Amino acid sequence: MKPKDNPSDQIYSYLALRNAVGWIGILLPFVLVIGMSLIFKGDVIQKTISQYYYTGMRDVLVGALCAIALFLFFYKGYNKWENWTANLAGSFAVGIAWFPTTETEPLDLAGKIHFLCAAIFFLILAGFAIFFFTRKELHPTRRKMERNIIYLVCGLVMIACLLAIMIFFNFFNSCNHGSHFVFWAETVALEAFGISWLTKGGTLHPDK
Repeated sequence: MKPKDNPSDQIYSYLALRNAVGWIGILLPFVLVIGMSLIFKGDVIQKTISQYYYTGMRDVLVGALCAIALFLFFYKGYNKWENWTANLAGSFAVGIAWFPTTETEPLDLAGKIHFLCAAIFFLILAGFAIFFFTRKELHPTRRKMERNIIYLVCGLVMIACLLAIMIFFNFFNSCNHGSHFVFWAETVALEAFGISWLTKGGTLHPDK
């Protein structure tokens, strides 16, 4: 007789997947920079994270996006709305990978689709942190209430970074062609994204 799966093993496996996608978000910018520095010649820091598509680190960038998308497709939330939202985010993550940004300005059709997918992707992830991760419990622990603050801050940081990027592109990009502002804004947004998922996965600030 085949033994039944241990429910606790399934829970730990699910938390491990959450942590994995969190680590991908946190480490991706630094892996791209270190890879360019140690392996490939060229500008170590690109203008945007998406510009690494045109460097030797392209496979790492696309692979990370596809890994995040795959996890989101398999994500099972507390209700159908959370599941559908995760699937939608996964679809936009695939769009970011499949429609690369334009190597040089102005943006072509693929570049515009890429920018739109990235903006909606970050908005959905911010929504996850602010609305889904902060879901109230009947008797929340003090640590749960503290985690809700972390989720809220992470979500607001992602939105602030997205707004900053849009303002930069609309008002300052023409006079700052060599600026790395967007790269650092995207990096901060990815750090906030990763922290929120690591917290949800139990790595950061778990219940004692």
